[in-house]
Amino acid sequence: MSLIIEGVSIPDSGLARAITEVVRDTESPLLFHHSSRVFYWGALSGKHRGLAFDLELLYAGAMFHDMGLVHQHSSHDERFEVDGANAARDFLRGYGIAQSDIDTVWTAIALHTTPGIPKHMHPVVALVTAGVEMDVLGLTYPEYDEAERHAVVHAHPRTTHFKEHIIQAFYDGIKHKPDTTFGNVKADVIADKEPTFKRGNFCSVIRGSAWAG
Repeated sequence: MSLIIEGVSIPDSGLARAITEVVRDTESPLLFHHSSRVFYWGALSGKHRGLAFDLELLYAGAMFHDMGLVHQHSSHDERFEVDGANAARDFLRGYGIAQSDIDTVWTAIALHTTPGIPKHMHPVVALVTAGVEMDVLGLTYPEYDEAERHAVVHAHPRTTHFKEHIIQAFYDGIKHKPDTTFGNVKADVIADKEPTFKRGNFCSVIRGSAWAG
């Protein structure tokens, strides 16, 4: 039986069980547990915000969001987010999911590393990113109480030195296609005009987050 906290649990459905099986069999334990926590953080965030959302679609988005980092689903020329979104799309089509719902999951995964936009979109899109931002960056750490944090991490543990391990997993998944990592062009413009400008650094935020380890 999956963890139930504040009424949130992994959906008890054939689709959810199939998602769990394929992600567990494809991803490393590090990414599987990370993705599972992303689901819980996202669902709890939705509850905190009073949002109405489909748990199955959120589960699909959360569990497939890093699938593009594994070699079976990694293309040579697409961003890893797009690879993961495509893997989720293909999987959901096999279960007869409506195209509009598939499009929502695709968008949630494709945008999960693009801050500032998902929060204004469909709840599933917003909450996948919210879950990622909590688990990787700890940006909303204070919004979850100690009991919630303990319950989620107890069910899906963070490894010792998780921060370094997740950075390494990102690197391993994208190092063969560095051109796909082209970033936020606005930072390029400011850096071009302001020599003293200091860019934000994803890895520095991870290492400096409220999470231990």
